[in-house]
Amino acid sequence: MEWQPDEQGLQQVLHLLKDSQSPNTATQRAVQEKLEQLNQFPDFNNYLIFVLTRLKTEDEPTRSLSGLILKNNVKVHYQNFPPAVAHFIKQECLNNIGDPSPLIRATIGILITTISTKGELQTWPELLPQLCNMLNSEDYNICEGSFGALQKICEDSSELLDSDALNRPLNIMIPKFLQFFKHCSPKIRSHAVACVNQFIIGRAQALMDNIDTFIECLFALATDEDSEVRKNVCRALVMLLEVRVDRLIPHMRSIVEYMLQRTQDPDENVALEACEFWLTLAEQPICKDVLSGHLAQLVPVLVNGMKYSEIDIILLKGDVEEDEAVPDNEQDIKPRFHKSRTVTLRHEGDEGEEGEESDEDDDDDDDSLSDWNLRKCSAAALDVLANVFRDELLPHLLPVLKELLFHPEWVVKESGILVLGAIAEGCMQDMVLYLPELIPHLIQCLSDKKALVRSIACWTLSRYAHWVVSQPPDSYLKPLMTELLKRILDSNKRVQEAACSAFATLEEEACTELVPYLSFILDTLVFAFSKYQHKNLLILYDAIGTLADSVGHHLNQPEYIQKLMPPLIQKWNELKDEDKDLFPLLECLSSVATALQSGFLPYCEPVYQRCVTLVQKNLAQAMMYTQHPDQYEAPDKDFMIVALDLLSGLAEGLGAHVEQLVTRSNIMTLLFQCMQDTMPEVRQSSFALLGDLTKACFLHVKPCIAELMPVLGLNLNPEFISVCNNATWAIGEIAMQMGMEMQPFVALVLNNLVEIINRPNTPKTLLENTAITIGRLGYVCPQEVAPMLPQFIRPWCTSLRNIRDNEEKDSAFRGICVMIGVNPGGVVQDFIFFCDAVASWVNPKDDLRDMFYKILHGFKDQVGEDNWQQFSEQFPPLLKERLSACYGLIYGRVTGELIHVCLWELPAVRAKDV
Repeated sequence: MEWQPDEQGLQQVLHLLKDSQSPNTATQRAVQEKLEQLNQFPDFNNYLIFVLTRLKTEDEPTRSLSGLILKNNVKVHYQNFPPAVAHFIKQECLNNIGDPSPLIRATIGILITTISTKGELQTWPELLPQLCNMLNSEDYNICEGSFGALQKICEDSSELLDSDALNRPLNIMIPKFLQFFKHCSPKIRSHAVACVNQFIIGRAQALMDNIDTFIECLFALATDEDSEVRKNVCRALVMLLEVRVDRLIPHMRSIVEYMLQRTQDPDENVALEACEFWLTLAEQPICKDVLSGHLAQLVPVLVNGMKYSEIDIILLKGDVEEDEAVPDNEQDIKPRFHKSRTVTLRHEGDEGEEGEESDEDDDDDDDSLSDWNLRKCSAAALDVLANVFRDELLPHLLPVLKELLFHPEWVVKESGILVLGAIAEGCMQDMVLYLPELIPHLIQCLSDKKALVRSIACWTLSRYAHWVVSQPPDSYLKPLMTELLKRILDSNKRVQEAACSAFATLEEEACTELVPYLSFILDTLVFAFSKYQHKNLLILYDAIGTLADSVGHHLNQPEYIQKLMPPLIQKWNELKDEDKDLFPLLECLSSVATALQSGFLPYCEPVYQRCVTLVQKNLAQAMMYTQHPDQYEAPDKDFMIVALDLLSGLAEGLGAHVEQLVTRSNIMTLLFQCMQDTMPEVRQSSFALLGDLTKACFLHVKPCIAELMPVLGLNLNPEFISVCNNATWAIGEIAMQMGMEMQPFVALVLNNLVEIINRPNTPKTLLENTAITIGRLGYVCPQEVAPMLPQFIRPWCTSLRNIRDNEEKDSAFRGICVMIGVNPGGVVQDFIFFCDAVASWVNPKDDLRDMFYKILHGFKDQVGEDNWQQFSEQFPPLLKERLSACYGLIYGRVTGELIHVCLWELPAVRAKDV
């Protein structure tokens, strides 16, 4: 017997559906409670599907709402549906997929997809064959409804459809979809292309087998009159460019011409999809060959796309000039994520650690309100193409640019400034000629009457900050800084934000060049505290933290401290322990504490205590959650990480002064717990803090060494690069403090360190820290480490030849010298690498220079004059000159003037068998 509703029950459900459309929140809450009660009755879901599919006389919004409530029930409770209910719902869906109403068809399609994602594709074998058969229906509604459902299934289950679990239904579906590319209905054509598109990126075998037919069918749709079809064609070509560029190359000329037209499509969605093509093409090796002949047409198209559309201006409230007093909408504020501290060695030409993305969002010239759009995509495409073509791009751009930058219409002028910013990185070399004229013009634009022009001028000027700083300060730096500081106090919030971000970039480039202006800068930044709404306050913290990082100890002047600290401490006192605004404020204070050093002493106690409390609270909450997950929420561990990092900043800044704070707290107990946390970022920050406390107040760390060292040894796992890096660094710092007492612990860590230094593709930062720590262990416990010299001496020398002379390098090289004294045979095979590493020192301390001298001359005397001459013939000329000048090793005349070589200019040495 087919299920039938009880009339009274049906009326009750309909009444509930009507009430749920009420704007009254109390009514909404009552509906929600009633729905939860009704969900106790399994056949409630039968009523919902009945309203959706059978009550054709009801209004569409009510029927659709019934389907969406059912969809939510399927999502949460489907496994509890009795088989008869599940069967009835599935049957109704398939029987009504061709409902005359597009809204109802779409709702049924969503419901089918939701059921299929609950593992039902395997247990609903008739679904795909029936939907595919219904595509052949003469009834448009049935064909379109089935295609709508199939498109959603393809989106949600693309991998499963290409798997053996379902006997690869794609082998039938793809050829079937391709037949519908020629269908008379644009909606059906659009569905067909969208379905196939789901399988491009995954390189589904069924599609790869039909790839040429697919491309042919796409070309046939190139001039389709329907914008949705054109959009899907463009999307397909962009994805094919990524995965099957080989198949597109023969047609590339006509594809480029087609995409040029589509990037100017009257429908902005089509234009945006087409514009992605240039972004993707720029990543392909063929880009230069393919586009060289088209730059003259492409550049104006991209530039034109960079103008704000009318919709953009409405979304960005571009007509609102003064909004500083309008409170922020909290939804517009992006969540902040704290980046845990990684300990790195300072050396010239320092790049970020490989494999770690830079967190600078250089190209984000608009804020998050306006999502990815044609303007942003065009700007990003011009940016990447400028990096591919470099100065070949400028001849096509300069004539256009001049006209734009001085245009009377603000929208055009604004787009010109954006263009100038977009090409900054790629075309910098040739732009230098024009910058003496352009930078003053851009600085003038900072006072434009339109807020959107002022804000883009901030961003573009930040892209040229490196050049500005390289010129005499009075020429550009001083005027730029003066105007940017005015814009930080602008009456428009977007301009404030852009100016603050640009100023932070300028700070990073200028560093100590800003010292003469510190008083003026601090006055402005502190005044901004009283002026800014919530969102920009968070960016202001970043600008202050970056200033502290850039000028360092120069900030430690009573006058500056008096300006800066009261507003920061006021904010610190206002914020609750669970407020996420603590993240940027803690980061900012960490930089300030490190820069101020002893100048931070008057403020350190409450800051220190609060950080310890944050860590303690977080650990307690984590323990309660582990024991009773049903009663307690999991803690947000970012609070703990950011507190640990600020404690690191305090230890680094205050040095020995932190000792009194540590004495009065249980930080070592808490730190031991943090070091064993399941979250890598917590461990990463705790090892950084352990290293800093070791340097600042070892007295408190020493009693815990026996417990701490095994945990450090366990974390020497390069799968977590930054955790491993910080643990390695901390071990080295502990070794220097422990001296000979380190002996019982060497075996816990040495094998892992030697394994890490010999791993291929280990990031530079980790290699350097590992080498330093091995050297330090060898310095304090040479008898334990020296026997392993042959296993690490070569990578050890090549890792440390590039870092600057500093204390870490000094202690590591002393260690290697002591180990060579214990085991001279361990270095013989790789002695040339040792010579190269020694030559990397610019100015070693006298006693270290003597150690080098003895080892080099000892080796020379040991092998004899003839062997030495033969051996030293392998040295590159620069290495010979260096060793001759510094250690009197190689005799004979050195022609020409002795070149003073900086260590990073020495070529890497290759060894031959000695």
